[in-house]
Amino acid sequence: MGDIPSAVLFACTMNSVRSAMAEGILKYLHGHRVYVDSAGARAGETNGFAIEVMDEIGIDLSGHTPKTFDDLEDSSFDLVISLSPEAQHKAVEMTRVMACDLEFWNTFDPTMIEGSRESRLEAYRQVRDQLMTRIKEKFPLGLHSDV
Repeated sequence: MGDIPSAVLFACTMNSVRSAMAEGILKYLHGHRVYVDSAGARAGETNGFAIEVMDEIGIDLSGHTPKTFDDLEDSSFDLVISLSPEAQHKAVEMTRVMACDLEFWNTFDPTMIEGSRESRLEAYRQVRDQLMTRIKEKFPLGLHSDV
């Protein structure tokens, strides 16, 4: 597994749910030890369900402003993790001229769920929990070297 990368980008379709959640989780777990950003293949809007389910675990996404790859202030990443096929295509284009690793974590889009408010929230919780598990596996706590 090795060292934790110093700069990570999470990407999904509209940067309003999956990549925003992943960014929030990694920042929550590792603080300022890792530079974390997120982007979408297309412009999106802040998602209230994502904000709500992240708030349930103490992570505040209310200040998140969705952005696209073109809006990124920094494009120097050690690792780019795509969470949707559309974002994977954009990430491949972006990293073609970069020395960085690229991973594809195909993650369900909870915005596809229809039905009651509770059933929709449950879909978001499942995505949140899957991302938390995957991120903890990829970026284990205690691996960093604080002096």
